[in-house]
Amino acid sequence: MFTKCNDRFLLVPMGLASTKASKMSSFLGVQPVRTSISGLRLIGPLVAMNNKGIIVSRLTEDEEVRELKKETSLPVERLPTKYTSVGNLIVANDNGAIVSEILSSQVVKIIADVLDVEVEVMSIASYYQVGSMAIATNLGVVVHPRASEAEVKRIHEIVKADVEPSTVNNGVPYVASGIIANSKNAVVGSLTNGPELLILSRVLKV
Repeated sequence: MFTKCNDRFLLVPMGLASTKASKMSSFLGVQPVRTSISGLRLIGPLVAMNNKGIIVSRLTEDEEVRELKKETSLPVERLPTKYTSVGNLIVANDNGAIVSEILSSQVVKIIADVLDVEVEVMSIASYYQVGSMAIATNLGVVVHPRASEAEVKRIHEIVKADVEPSTVNNGVPYVASGIIANSKNAVVGSLTNGPELLILSRVLKV
């Protein structure tokens, strides 16, 4: 909930201990970037990203946008919508993106432009908060356990990676709340049990 990553950077909140930031970034094989979104530490729900671009809440301050651009050299764009938790409404890798049905066509086009991918509008397991229902890397996607077979197939076609339903933290179905992952490795909540770890490592290939 407090971090976001791609294959090059780990966005961490300002107040996170240096030892924790260093350990996580080393484990994921990325560079840590300290930031805030609208002065908040809750980065995960307020950011969507892949290796090509970063989308942030419309409440993000000018200085925060400038610093993100400077530290990552990636396009950074505020999403012009009343919905501020953009990380809960978008799931993406470098091959494609899935976005919530509540977003307008104009906003969907901005997402496609910034992340430089094709975008598909859909729900997952009857939820519109698709960014909470799935975690995607370029190697695999973990999705809500109640995602239908048709949804799993469609997600696979969009992001061009293996897709498998799972839970995290001993049964939590909202997988984005307990997983941070990229193509190199993954960090999961401490309550994640053995069977969950097997599934997650298999689909994320870590």
